[in-house]
Amino acid sequence: MEEIIQSSELNIRKNKIQELKSSGIIPYVDKFERTHTILQAREVIGKKVKIAGRMIFKRVMGKFGFCQIRDIEAKIQVSVGRNEFDEESYNFYKKMIDIGDFIGVDGEVYLTQTGEVTVRAEKITLLSKTLRPLPEKFHGLTDTELKYRQRYLDLISNEDSRIALLGRSKGTSVLRRFLEDNGFIEIETPILQTNVSGASAKPFFTHHNDFDMDCNLRIAPETWLKQAIAGGFDRVFEVSKCFRNEGSDTQHIQEFTQVEWYASYWDFEDNIKFFQNLIKEILMKTTGKLTVEYLGKTLNFDGNWPRIDYAKAMEEILGFDYLNETDLNRFKQNVVNQGLFTLKDLEECKCIRTLIDFIFKRKIRANIEQPTILYNYPAVLKPLARRNDLDNRLVDVFQVVVMGFEICNAYSELVDPEVQRETFNDQLKEKELGDDETMDLDETFLLAMEHGMPPMSGLGVGLDRLFALIYNCDNIRDVVLFPLMKPINN
Repeated sequence: MEEIIQSSELNIRKNKIQELKSSGIIPYVDKFERTHTILQAREVIGKKVKIAGRMIFKRVMGKFGFCQIRDIEAKIQVSVGRNEFDEESYNFYKKMIDIGDFIGVDGEVYLTQTGEVTVRAEKITLLSKTLRPLPEKFHGLTDTELKYRQRYLDLISNEDSRIALLGRSKGTSVLRRFLEDNGFIEIETPILQTNVSGASAKPFFTHHNDFDMDCNLRIAPETWLKQAIAGGFDRVFEVSKCFRNEGSDTQHIQEFTQVEWYASYWDFEDNIKFFQNLIKEILMKTTGKLTVEYLGKTLNFDGNWPRIDYAKAMEEILGFDYLNETDLNRFKQNVVNQGLFTLKDLEECKCIRTLIDFIFKRKIRANIEQPTILYNYPAVLKPLARRNDLDNRLVDVFQVVVMGFEICNAYSELVDPEVQRETFNDQLKEKELGDDETMDLDETFLLAMEHGMPPMSGLGVGLDRLFALIYNCDNIRDVVLFPLMKPINN
């Protein structure tokens, strides 16, 4: 039935466009001189304005009626009466302008008796005719697939989507300003790369025709940003698109956006303080408060967040000295003996690194709700992080976990080229064991490190996940404007 209505409406609107053209009226004009945005017009009661937007509601009652127009930030009511229009103009408005059309409105802003901010239209100009009708009566898109495939319809009809996606844009702007105000310089690093490096993840590959060589898409900008530090940049950051060819769910997508920054002469404790202040700044500038409502929970980002020692928490769960364990099968059997998992549960773990991570995510991370700092990680997990001076089995790393998922990852960075080469070689051994999320031995990065890098600390934040949390979205695609979707015929 909906398709029949859509088809009928399409034909009606096509006929209207033809009628307009036959009458010498341009249905798609080249421009319109606005004096105010809709948001600005709402603040100037008693003033004349020229505004424009998409009509989302229309009601005509004889010689008087109302419509609404909106843009991404706001909507406003427009009153249209025969007293302000001549007969021809009023009939044109009634007959030729439909919901979904873009119009320009000239008139005075006033308050109705019910207190509604309204523009008393003195002139309405058709700016762009819409062929297809909008989603049924603006109750919003209930088809999640359609919501992501035709995001423009979702934005028109769904207030929550507008708030989240506009908030993401504003929040990213706040982030950039905060970093720049603290001495960070934004730079760009390559998306096409010749080494899988910067994070443990499965890459996408492509082929460079001119150079006749295979490349991988960036999985993280880390090694390049560190090379910029080696070249003399004091503090750098990049808001970067990254690509990881792994499974997708409500918290993971293959193409995502993250910000990474690196500061010379900092350690990870400096980054803990900086990150807490940054999150508070983003929250206050976008939502005006330091609490977040997420899936029925109130999350408090105020003050200093609690800490958990990763290494100690894992040892308490495992009940044995796992940091000295080098035999994967023996490690697995000890885990099974503790009654934590079955051997079948652990089949996907191809090396000790992935085994530790598997246990942590299910036994510790999954139980964390409030913002929590985890630190003191096993060195095997972080091949690019600085080894702890008191215990080289550990690295100077922290992550912040909220509601069971990670929102940042930060290190005191490894700048010792000999240790870095060892950790890369360990990654190659894990690859031979069947782990397809390991890094390559990156000689370009090692060469830069051999020329010297200052002490530094870096941090990465997945922006999709962060803004999904802030705007109470249980799927990170809700804060990605145009997520990649499977072809409809698959």
